[in-house]
Amino acid sequence: METVCQGPSSWARSVFVETPPGIGPGVAVDPAATCQQTIDHIAQLLASSRSLLFVTGAGISADSGLPTYRGKGLPYNIDCTEDGLCVERALSGDLFEDHPELTWKYLSRMERMCRDVRCNRAHEVIAEMERHFERVWTLTQNVDGLHRAAGARNVIDIHGDLHNLRCTRCRHRETVSDYSRLAIPPECPRCAGSLRPDIVLFGEPLALEKLMMMLVELDNGFDMVFSIGTSSVFPYVVEPIQMAMMQGRPTVEINPSLSEVSDMVDFRLPMRAVPALEAIWQAYRRIVPMSL
Repeated sequence: METVCQGPSSWARSVFVETPPGIGPGVAVDPAATCQQTIDHIAQLLASSRSLLFVTGAGISADSGLPTYRGKGLPYNIDCTEDGLCVERALSGDLFEDHPELTWKYLSRMERMCRDVRCNRAHEVIAEMERHFERVWTLTQNVDGLHRAAGARNVIDIHGDLHNLRCTRCRHRETVSDYSRLAIPPECPRCAGSLRPDIVLFGEPLALEKLMMMLVELDNGFDMVFSIGTSSVFPYVVEPIQMAMMQGRPTVEINPSLSEVSDMVDFRLPMRAVPALEAIWQAYRRIVPMSL
């Protein structure tokens, strides 16, 4: 697999290679560069970094066996479910209000798909980096809870977590390991109102608290920003890359497929999350020996 070491900004030119004037993000500096060369460059940057941001999507959990949004293995037809609804309608806030039993039908299938899945090495590497570097945050679009299961603490699950339930009528909240003991649709044990996962359904706004947390951390800035396994179609997923670019901070994308930020980042590894993050971590540890 060939890796393009893409358009380094001023920090990269001074550290690694002499880049001809006019070369910017998305332009190949060395089309023949190998993945390992790019990984070594990233590891060198890590060695001088104190703060990191990881923006993750479904691709990081794909190595745990979970399908991506439009990948194979989904428990329903994404374009037309058995109830004649597209998945965006079946999992929408509007439908939940009118027919919670229908939305819960597909939510429970999502949870069942996640139930026996375990965090993978990519999740673990991020958690290990969080313990090693001064400041590390993960902004994830995933609702599977695998970052926290791996031991990460500084997680902004911008779309929520399937395992956190809340009542739509009272203030009752609870966390469950899975849905196996829930009646579908479940009722609140305090007021008999409808319970729902504390996630962002289609058509609903982001939780203000999590959005503000994200903006505060972005305002604090990061030495490096990684985009991993996400198509980056939402503006709030692209924004961290754009802010890093404006601040002259290095950006890295790990994704087998092209995304909305592929032409923006300084380094792009067209790899799955597990082999890429493990290789970066091992390269870093050769530069900075340590005991975990």
